[in-house]
Amino acid sequence: MLHRANETRPDIYRNIFQAYGRYVAPIGKGLTIDFGKWASSLGFESNYTKDQLNYSRSFYFYYLPFYHMGVRTNFQINDKVAFNYWLTNGIQQTEAFNSFKDEMFGFTVTPTHSITWNINYYLGQEHPDVTSSTNCSAAPWQPGLCLNPILDPANGKTHIFDSYLSWQVKPKLLLGAEADYSIQRVWQNAAPGQSSAPSHVDRGGLFSGTTQALKEGTGTATYRFGNGFLGMLEYRRDWTNQLFFPRGTAGALVGHQDTATLGLVWWYGAKQGSW
Repeated sequence: MLHRANETRPDIYRNIFQAYGRYVAPIGKGLTIDFGKWASSLGFESNYTKDQLNYSRSFYFYYLPFYHMGVRTNFQINDKVAFNYWLTNGIQQTEAFNSFKDEMFGFTVTPTHSITWNINYYLGQEHPDVTSSTNCSAAPWQPGLCLNPILDPANGKTHIFDSYLSWQVKPKLLLGAEADYSIQRVWQNAAPGQSSAPSHVDRGGLFSGTTQALKEGTGTATYRFGNGFLGMLEYRRDWTNQLFFPRGTAGALVGHQDTATLGLVWWYGAKQGSW
């Protein structure tokens, strides 16, 4: 998504991707409350390559949020259903940039130990009502600390409907499915830009800049050399109903592209499992 441009001081936070505190309240089976900055859990794919089926990401991974700043809660209703609620500063926004707080409502359903289904709805307003100013009297001055209000700021909302399911068929076989639908307006009564998946249809060029139907197919072979080190060999084909991908000649565009990638992934730390 494009909203990181609203960050008034992006260089301050760019190296702190996740930092939050957690409190577990003794309510029911446990009410988990996190405060801080965390990686978004909208969408089947995550930000960390070591936890992915493929080395690269799908188109609509980049059209969903990467991170949020705020408060998130998880309440385990019973052994099979948990309710999730977030209150955040926005999409890709560490500091507040308007007076609106985004919200996320979701459920995690676990009918069996091998199947997990997530259903989420995100409501946001990703338009700033302040802008950086260079006419500041206070000292010392840092970009992003001196702000001026925007007269009549845009007030259109962002709606994201997100659902994904994973099935651990066998210890070495995981199946996943995802469906997403996004709507974004600049003004409250304006015509929306729309995007939907699994076949990524970008109506109005909301994310790609061109109205088109993007598709892709990816195959990845993964070899684990040891704890914290793996190699991923990937072949990927992307195609669309428009001339969209650069061909190599200056200005030339074609309707498909093929890529082959060898990725080596190394990580360290005491945390076990997915990040």
